[in-house]
Amino acid sequence: MDRLEKRVLTVVRDLPEDAQAQVLAFAEFLQSRLAIPATPTEPVTIPRPGDESVVKAIKRLAATYPMLDRGKMLNETSTLMTQNVLGGRETVEVINDLEALFRAHFEAYRKSQG
Repeated sequence: MDRLEKRVLTVVRDLPEDAQAQVLAFAEFLQSRLAIPATPTEPVTIPRPGDESVVKAIKRLAATYPMLDRGKMLNETSTLMTQNVLGGRETVEVINDLEALFRAHFEAYRKSQG
């Protein structure tokens, strides 16, 4: 979280509930005036580097599949990362499993979209 976000959060927390609602309504109004690009519905092609770490792979896959809710995959990605860091499992194997995990979640996302 950067300084601006921290400052806004501090200010908003100190306001009464009705004023917080007004701040949110105004922020949503400003957001609606901007041309915010839609989240892609198809994966973004990002090549896999040869010397990638598990953490970098997770970041790459999150950027490859921006439409996915990473919170829903947190437990599974954390488990795989732990297998690499603490369990000594090979990085390449873990990254292969991460790619399969993201693909599976993407396929579920695609099915849910109709």
